Amino acid sequence: MASDKRETTRLAQVEKVKETARMLLARHGPMGLSLREVAREMCQTSSALYRYFHSRDELLTALIVDAYNDLGATTEVAEAKVARGNLNERWRVTCHTVRNWAISHPHEYALIFGSPIPGYEAPQLTVAAAARVTGVMAGIIRDQFSDVTQEFSPDPRVEEALLFDNVEYLMPNVPHDVAVRSVFAWTQIFGFISFELFGHLLGTVSQTDVTYGLLIEQTAQTVGLVDQFNPRT
Repeated sequence: MASDKRETTRLAQVEKVKETARMLLARHGPMGLSLREVAREMCQTSSALYRYFHSRDELLTALIVDAYNDLGATTEVAEAKVARGNLNERWRVTCHTVRNWAISHPHEYALIFGSPIPGYEAPQLTVAAAARVTGVMAGIIRDQFSDVTQEFSPDPRVEEALLFDNVEYLMPNVPHDVAVRSVFAWTQIFGFISFELFGHLLGTVSQTDVTYGLLIEQTAQTVGLVDQFNPRT
């Protein structure tokens, strides 16, 4: 019982440290984050925080994993509510959920999709969390080809592009052409969101909601969902 209470107390303190760090991220950005600054904000000594995080990088990793998992879980829940056979609506809901999360969590989005942090290299343990949202998108594309009799005519130019094995792992039985196009779609979706959040669409796009809806339709075409897609329903 005593050990359980100590663990509960420790986990609560870890969350307080991360909550404070997120507040500092919003105030100074990731490059201004340090254990010393977090400790000062919490009115504690730096040495007290070393019981929970041994370095700034370890704290950053925890924040990054949390952000990826929150984005992934939010997207998974929203997409799971759509009928499995309605691939286009699943794609639409997924794309809108990602953007809505980014707008609601701009500093966390910047942490995971913004500029690299000088001196920080994300460890392998961030990979699974990072793959959750792309896993949802890959699942929708993969479900197009659950019928092995479906005909598909690849573009030989796209076929020449090479992908890492993990892309093929996420989308087994998906034609290589479509797997490559899914990377195109992924970069378009996240590229638009990044441009919007970081102010690069100012003076260029006035109706971002409408434009993003059209982008969703375009990326649906890119990955082969165009036959059933109707952006006006």
